Amino acid sequence: MSRTTLDTAALAHDLRLAVMRFSRRLRNQRVDTSVTLTHLAALSTLKRHGPMSPGELAGHERVQPPSMTRVVVALEGMGLVSRTAHPTDGRQVVISLTQAAENLLGAEARAREAWLSSRLQELSPEDRATLRDAAVIMDKLASE
Repeated sequence: MSRTTLDTAALAHDLRLAVMRFSRRLRNQRVDTSVTLTHLAALSTLKRHGPMSPGELAGHERVQPPSMTRVVVALEGMGLVSRTAHPTDGRQVVISLTQAAENLLGAEARAREAWLSSRLQELSPEDRATLRDAAVIMDKLASE
């Protein structure tokens, strides 16, 4: 193996571990732990893509429709989503966020960003600039 290949493999290993640890710490900055991470993921997808059928939501979340049905039932029971008749297919329903879900997602984002902001303030201006550049690169890696 070439030195470049070894360096790249080592970077991939180190970056994977750092991203996993960072993600775990960020996920721990929760407002409401009665809502699972699976629930938050489904709510976030609805926020990002708008109302959709449970099948479409399952596709976005890469889970089987019966699993998403259970998630939707739980979210509806918590008052976080509502069901309405599908406009063109009477056999389907459309799942939408409620105001309570919008409020929860906003509070979750604010809590995580507050934690991250306080941690970033502990860094030097140079380290923050490096992270600003790294954020662009990581976004590029994630979108390809």
